[in-house]
Amino acid sequence: MKSILMAAALAVATVSPLAQGQTLNMMKSLDAPHYDGHRTTWSPSSDIINMIQDGLVALDWDGKKPLPLLAKSWTISPDGKTYTFKLRDDVQFCSGKKFTAADVIYSFNRQRDPATKAPSAWRAGSIKNLSAPDPYTVVYELNEPFSDLLVQLAMFNNAIHNKDSVEQLGKDYGIKGIDGTGPWCFVSWQPRTEVLLKRHDAYRWGPSMYKNPGPVKFEKLSIRVVPEDSSRLAAMMGGRFDITTHFPTQFIDQAKKAPMLNVDQAKPNFQLMYFGFKTTRPLVSDRRVREAMSIGINRAEIAKAIMLGQADPAYSYLDPGALDYAPSTKGIIKEDVARAKKLLDEAGWKPGPDGIRVKDGVRLAPVVYIPQVSYFPRVSEAIQGYMRKIGVDWKITALDSTIMPAKLSSQDFDMWTVTFPYLSAGDVMNFYFDSKQMPVPNRMNWKDAETDEWIRQGRVALTDADRAKAYGLVQEKVHKEHLWMPVMNVHMYSTSNKKIKGNRAHMIYQNTFYKGLDLSL
Repeated sequence: MKSILMAAALAVATVSPLAQGQTLNMMKSLDAPHYDGHRTTWSPSSDIINMIQDGLVALDWDGKKPLPLLAKSWTISPDGKTYTFKLRDDVQFCSGKKFTAADVIYSFNRQRDPATKAPSAWRAGSIKNLSAPDPYTVVYELNEPFSDLLVQLAMFNNAIHNKDSVEQLGKDYGIKGIDGTGPWCFVSWQPRTEVLLKRHDAYRWGPSMYKNPGPVKFEKLSIRVVPEDSSRLAAMMGGRFDITTHFPTQFIDQAKKAPMLNVDQAKPNFQLMYFGFKTTRPLVSDRRVREAMSIGINRAEIAKAIMLGQADPAYSYLDPGALDYAPSTKGIIKEDVARAKKLLDEAGWKPGPDGIRVKDGVRLAPVVYIPQVSYFPRVSEAIQGYMRKIGVDWKITALDSTIMPAKLSSQDFDMWTVTFPYLSAGDVMNFYFDSKQMPVPNRMNWKDAETDEWIRQGRVALTDADRAKAYGLVQEKVHKEHLWMPVMNVHMYSTSNKKIKGNRAHMIYQNTFYKGLDLSL
């Protein structure tokens, strides 16, 4: 531990001491290409957006219960197609502009405008019409019921935007500025270096899950981007930062024992690290090849050796505790190296002179995109070793987080990995496996009419049983097709200096900080 601290000292030497004055100093491991929530699915964007902007509802600590936020109440029609939201009349944006129903209507219309190319527009449901009978009422009409709507409205992509800010900044919106009704206001962003926010002094409408409705206790929030695990470890152990949502997971046990730190784990914790297969690429188009890779690794060994027990091996796409998890998926993915080799033989891939399999003169060497941060390189390299034992030569390309979203929008790779936080089976199935989500985030290019229909049935279901049945059928099919290689469910934490009080980790989309309303010295 001492050597790690010394090795990283220079990397953090310029960071100011603990919360001098009224500044809260935070670290994160990843930066984002921008902070416009309509145009991204990237969690390194979403955490900042949740600080700056609010949605109609918030999500309680349990990850299931929607709570009033900008909407103080709502009613739902018997057919599940019309939601009537009553809005707060005491809210304003950071710019001072008063919040009204017009902002809600503008935000959702912008998101569903094809020109916006919003990858998460589905989270708002299939909107038929939005209207405002008065400045503080929104009638939200859907073409069909959406069983997850209220929970999904808590997601960052459904936050409310200020039309004036969007239009004034144009292409620089979310880069040089962004206006919101959240507890923190945008000041500046230095890519790959720092996001600086300030207190929204007028904020008094925080969700009831927090003891403090606002404003926050700190004048400023400095969020430094520190990609190196050793540097974030040293900075927290040395008291140079107040809080991080990205403490190196493999060192969490040391953090729990450290006299200067508090560690809070997000519960529940639905967060899957997986490798996806782009099924339209020749090297991974055969289901047998995909299955062989998935069953050719030792997940428990990876979780123990690399994550030091701070992750659980994943043999399905959903945690068994998640809403609408299908028990029928248990056992579909069974680690078996001998069977993996047999499947590759059957698919026509024969070992070459160096052990790597060849078919029609082509080596089985898929291109794999990974984030160049945290545990991703180590896990990917470990799996690369397992792959060589079955005759597959992974060509790993590590990418900076600011360019990875754009690279993943291309078709020039065979596999990729991310860690995906989710809320329910419906969340995962709608987000990734509906053909309407091609090419992002359905990077598998999975287009199947039966899958789409079952997803639709789950989405419009009016009973819990019907929803679970439909989403269960989807889960069975995509597991049997081996569209993903699930690896592990990674634990989520928020780690803070003990001088900071009121820290509690939230589970929403890796945003354990969420609003940060209860933090104080």
